This record gives sequence, structure tokens and C-alpha cells, in this order.
Amino acid sequence: MKFARVLVAAGMIVFAGGLAAHAAEYQVQTLNKSTNGMFQFEPQQLKIQPGDTVHFVAKDKGHNVETIEGMIPDGASPFKSGFGQDFTVTFTNAGVYGIKCAPHYGMGMVGLIVVGDASGNLKKAEAVSHPGKAKSTFAALFKTVSTQTAAQR
Repeated sequence: MKFARVLVAAGMIVFAGGLAAHAAEYQVQTLNKSTNGMFQFEPQQLKIQPGDTVHFVAKDKGHNVETIEGMIPDGASPFKSGFGQDFTVTFTNAGVYGIKCAPHYGMGMVGLIVVGDASGNLKKAEAVSHPGKAKSTFAALFKTVSTQTAAQR
């Protein structure tokens, strides 16, 4: 009996270690100018899995990255980096995360991180109001996510 418990415990450790080994790492740069225009995250949108990590790299100074109220899944913690600082987040809750650079939000410096299944908070995130160019940028990003989500069904 004791041997069986040891085998089960060892199997659980190997399984958990295997999940961690499959976690991926991504990089998003904060830029004054990118292929998409002025003041951008590059890439603007990522599709990742729960447990994956995103490194926000302060390529150009004067930017930060933070979640947008109403645009994170239930149970997820909001985050906010310092200005001009690299910042790393491991995403554990599935759903859509809206991000912004606080001083350039109205100029459209926004992005979407889609973690696993987006459908959990997609409609709620789409309903959030945005200033200036962020509104049209998010409309384009959400169009892509909605198309991908519909194709998965």
C-alpha cells in the first residue's frame, strides 16, 4: 500500500513537471515606432496558453504596460509595470487580457493577450469603452479574436 502511494505521488510530480516544461515564453516590445505606426506594442496581439510567460521589453523608454479595468478574466490579477522598465507576467487564467501604455492609451498603444479559450470574458472585454485611437485599434483586434473563436467551435 505504501509503495502504491509513493508511485502515485511520483507520477503526479512527473506529470506536473511535464506541464511546466511545455510552458512557452513570448516577448512584446514597447516601441515609439513600429510597423503598425507610432507608439505601439509589438506584437499587438498574442495567442498563448495558460502557464505561458510574456516578457514586456522596454525597447523605447517612456512606456509602461498595464491591464485595462474590465478586460481581464474573472479571478485574474491586474498588473502594472513601471515606466521604461522590462516586466514579466505568467498568465494562468484563460481569457482575454486588454493591455495599455498609460500615457499613450488614447493614441492607440494597446494590445490583447488571448490566453487559451477567449470566450469566457470576450463579450465583457469587448464592451469596455476606450479613448481616441484605442477604440478603433481594439475593434480591429477583437475582430481577429472573434473570428478565431468562432473557427474553434
